[in-house]
Amino acid sequence: MSILIVLDVDSTLIENEVIEMLGDLAGCHAEVAEITERAMRGELDFAQSLAARVRLLEGLPSSCFDEVRAAIRVTDGVPEMIAAVHAAGGAVAVVSGGFHEVLDPLAESLGLDHWRANRLGVADGRLTGTVSGPIIDPQSKADALTEWAGARGTPLSRTVAVGDGANDLKMMEIAGLSVAFHARPLVRENADLVMDVRDLSQLLPLVGLRG
Repeated sequence: MSILIVLDVDSTLIENEVIEMLGDLAGCHAEVAEITERAMRGELDFAQSLAARVRLLEGLPSSCFDEVRAAIRVTDGVPEMIAAVHAAGGAVAVVSGGFHEVLDPLAESLGLDHWRANRLGVADGRLTGTVSGPIIDPQSKADALTEWAGARGTPLSRTVAVGDGANDLKMMEIAGLSVAFHARPLVRENADLVMDVRDLSQLLPLVGLRG
């Protein structure tokens, strides 16, 4: 029976933290990075932390997305991992507390099967400092994994959740296998497996797709 692998995006699928890159462009990197770290450690409510960080981006021109997309670096082993899972009839998805504006073209280029993220408010060509639509919070990540597994007829026992921050814990809790990827202490403590090598092809032997 085919598997479904669901990954976090920032610092997991990619090496970057997109909201910190946007913070760089807005001149508030240190403040954004501090809030991000506290949220990923589970010290702050994710939705509130996201709203606080997005407020700091108000006024950035929407062209900032082009600049960020050009600087994204995909984590080692991602194309190999996706190809092997697809060859075995499985699927690879991502769910992100980050943003569709950056994720959509990346997900399409990588051939991901499903993806979901937040969307930033834009008016008159500038960021409004708000999130447009519902926030992708920890429960939303778990719901996405459940929804995609159901749509594909994949039992939860055949799902794998991979993440690095506290907002990944709910989806990791319901997955058949949870992997802490170069993760914060709270995530490492609660995951089935800990992976410290930043190469996502290392997932393949864990799911029986490479010796």
